[in-house]
Amino acid sequence: MAGIMGRLTIVIPVLNEAAIIVAALQALKPLRARGAEIIVADGGSHDGTAVLAEPLADRVIAVARGRGAPMNAGAALGIGNALLFLHADTALPDNADRLIDAALARRAWGRFDLRIAGRHPFLAVVARMISWRSRLTGVATGDQAIFVAREAFQAVGGFPDLPLMEDIAISRRLKRLCRPACIATPVVTSGRRWDNNGLLRTIVLMWRLRLAYYLGVEPELLAKLYGAAPRSAA
Repeated sequence: MAGIMGRLTIVIPVLNEAAIIVAALQALKPLRARGAEIIVADGGSHDGTAVLAEPLADRVIAVARGRGAPMNAGAALGIGNALLFLHADTALPDNADRLIDAALARRAWGRFDLRIAGRHPFLAVVARMISWRSRLTGVATGDQAIFVAREAFQAVGGFPDLPLMEDIAISRRLKRLCRPACIATPVVTSGRRWDNNGLLRTIVLMWRLRLAYYLGVEPELLAKLYGAAPRSAA
């Protein structure tokens, strides 16, 4: 990617995503053709995710299972001046690299607005609420495809090694540098956890997690109390 920030490194943490990893990486081919680097950080999948990813990524690395640590490992191995942390079930807009390049010319980090693809019609409202809340608070969630200049990422020490809430924690760190750039063109994330677990139940669970975290409950305890918690604190 030729631009202000130079090459873009996309880090994708995965765990047992064989059902979707090929489609996810194929969707990134146009960005890769324009110079983006794809690093898949596999946290111990036993369904062949890593093997499926190898032909479609620049690097596939084995990492310890976790949340912040795999993304830090991928970022450390990448050569891009700009970093994008992408969930396997989140799809970028076609011109995501150019949007990120323009955003990082103004701010040190940022995220995309969100659209949720799922069966429930209320998911459109949920997505808008997440995007509005992010604009208001300056806090981004993993589903919103957080991107950051490498220099800023290193300055704040990367993602904290937490079992939960790592996206909120790094947002707090980065907010000390500046508020995030908010790209209105949305990424599209899968509504599978809402579809599988129920819309209301998932919303209540996520808000309970966030409230407990803001009240000072340690992420390690939250992860134990809510063992089946969603992988993003959206």
